[in-house]
Amino acid sequence: MSPLARWCHRHRLAVVLAWVGLLLALGAGVGAAGSAFGNSPTSQDTDSAKATALLQHASDSAAGKSGRVVWQVDGGEVTEPAAEKAMTGTLNGIADAPGVAAVTSPYTPVGKGQISKDGRTAYATVAFDQDVSDAQIDHVKALATEPETGSLHIALNGQAFTVNPEPNAVADAMGIVLAFIVLLFVFRAVWVAALPIITAVIGVGTSAVTVMLLSHLITLSDTTLTLGSLIGLGVGIDYALFIVNRHRANLMSGMSVAESVAKSLNTSGRAVVFAGLTVVVALLGMLTLNVGIINGMAIGAAVTVVLTVLAAITLLPAMLGLIGPRVLSRKERRETAGGTQPRSSGRTGAWGRWAERVQARPKTLGLVALAVLTALAFPTLSLRLGASDDGNLPTSSTNRQAYDMIADGFGHGFNGPLVLAVQAPTAADKAAEAKLVTALGKVDGVAGADAAPMKDGQTIGVVSVVPTTSPQSEATSDLIHHLRDDVIPQAEQGTSMKVYVGGVTASNDDFASVLMGKLPVFVLVIAALGFLLLTVAFRSLLIPAVGAVLNILSIGVAFGAIVVVFQYGFGAGLLGLGAGGPIESFVPILVVGIMFGLSMDYQVFLVSRMREEWSHTGDSHRSVRVGQAETGKVIAVAATIMVCVFGSFVFGGMRVISEFGVSLAVAVAADALLIRMMVVPALMHLCGKANWWLPRSLDKALPNVSVEGPADQPAQPQAVPERTTADLVN
Repeated sequence: MSPLARWCHRHRLAVVLAWVGLLLALGAGVGAAGSAFGNSPTSQDTDSAKATALLQHASDSAAGKSGRVVWQVDGGEVTEPAAEKAMTGTLNGIADAPGVAAVTSPYTPVGKGQISKDGRTAYATVAFDQDVSDAQIDHVKALATEPETGSLHIALNGQAFTVNPEPNAVADAMGIVLAFIVLLFVFRAVWVAALPIITAVIGVGTSAVTVMLLSHLITLSDTTLTLGSLIGLGVGIDYALFIVNRHRANLMSGMSVAESVAKSLNTSGRAVVFAGLTVVVALLGMLTLNVGIINGMAIGAAVTVVLTVLAAITLLPAMLGLIGPRVLSRKERRETAGGTQPRSSGRTGAWGRWAERVQARPKTLGLVALAVLTALAFPTLSLRLGASDDGNLPTSSTNRQAYDMIADGFGHGFNGPLVLAVQAPTAADKAAEAKLVTALGKVDGVAGADAAPMKDGQTIGVVSVVPTTSPQSEATSDLIHHLRDDVIPQAEQGTSMKVYVGGVTASNDDFASVLMGKLPVFVLVIAALGFLLLTVAFRSLLIPAVGAVLNILSIGVAFGAIVVVFQYGFGAGLLGLGAGGPIESFVPILVVGIMFGLSMDYQVFLVSRMREEWSHTGDSHRSVRVGQAETGKVIAVAATIMVCVFGSFVFGGMRVISEFGVSLAVAVAADALLIRMMVVPALMHLCGKANWWLPRSLDKALPNVSVEGPADQPAQPQAVPERTTADLVN
């Protein structure tokens, strides 16, 4: 990578202008074409998917988007003349609006059950055409809320009217500000604090506009941009920091700026490329799950990581050339003006002393760290996937207000009714459907069941089942399984009738079940991939095996954090994230891919420095101690920056993104400080020279990839005495 570094340094102004020009050109493209984000349905072979297909075949309005207009009257009833007149006129206007297939008003005989028993709450259902546009839905929203007064409160909810909170730009910027403060406090040099952030921001900005344009070609979720920014800022600042840190060390040893840039990119730059590729491979590995919403997020995040890596190995060397020795503080420039510094002995301040302590007591410190990690990961055993309902939205949201009105007037289950698609081709089947509706009304956990009248010649019926519990409740999930496993098979027996449980609530439950079934296999595949990559990188079997197991442990810590905060609800209310509920189904899958990559990053930066020292000395204990001492500070700073960036997204107002922020912030802190600074070096001290053992036949078969770059001199392994019993005890 030295030629690339020298070229970027030599043409530094042109490289910087090229990146700025690229960002402006892509931004102009987005200004002209806009974006086309959207959530693609999953094509899983589930009961709810079959129900949706049947309903779509039977009626466009039954399978299209739908929503509710909910209203309450203060100190009165919704049937009062003024309220009824205002809402009837509004609903008639909605029925005539483009894109609307049908409106069911509570002021008609068909919708009389849509008025609560106390008369204070009512709702109307609005069914849209299959090809309804966002503009048409927005028009209906405006019509629906028009008659609102001080005593007549109107709110909207349902699939069609769901409004995702806008990302909080202030919270996002706070992560960058905190990262700058951390870098400035640690390194006491403005350019050291500014360069990693500038590099990451330009990389993430370029990737953001690229993803916007990419949304016209592939289906990308509307949360892809926020997730990409979360990952890109974290890894982008860290990648640039590792290169800048090596560059500073080279300058303080007496190298020229040009020579140092080339050396830094050929050592730390290689590690950055390798680490970035592991993150990309992990993210793209999620495509094997073949789940639409995850595919889009994975591709968007992978594009972000690729561009941040490119910025780190091209834009950063150019900027380092522009600022010259000012990357050092004034004090450091004065200290290095007189000559070079001797090669480090591994005693680098507090981190050197900590490395010596780990070497002295590897068993004790390793076991303590493992115990803490196990405790943090333990809540993972109760992980429950699903979809949080509108009851977890901020109280200012119209969806939350409608949810509360419905729950207050009708019960929580009205916010997530189950929709049963019934194939009833014969008269006997239609009679069986009627018996099923009666049976459903007697099932524990069902507040009511009602069948829509079937027209002459119609063979597909629709049955609405209202649970007594909320859509996100575990009891509702149990009810879905009870209906499918017990109630419906009994009703189908002896008939040709087929019944499928669908609706948004059932679809979310099925989606969670599908992903939960794939999660263990995906974790094992990721662990195996990590083992293979580390084996190739470090020519070792033990280090990759330990790394794979510890990667799984760090993922467990991430899961444990979101279970405690979002499922148990500890602290979720203080963060404005609603009450406890299930974890969004796709979050753990993405966390696995992201944490695998981030864990590999720290493992690569730590062990590559250890291997570099091993190539010079052949002394395993010295290599581990020096590697830990010289990378401890930068890994700790990098982890702190990631915690700041990830933590800032917790306050963005989006529950899904907050789940990513909490899980990744906690896991990164535990991974960097407990795993990389305690468990890994402790185990490596205990294993000694076995860390670097690889069978000769396998060594010849594997491709030769040097993460840390070519050694300054040929490896000269020294004769290291065999470990004694006393060594093992210490």
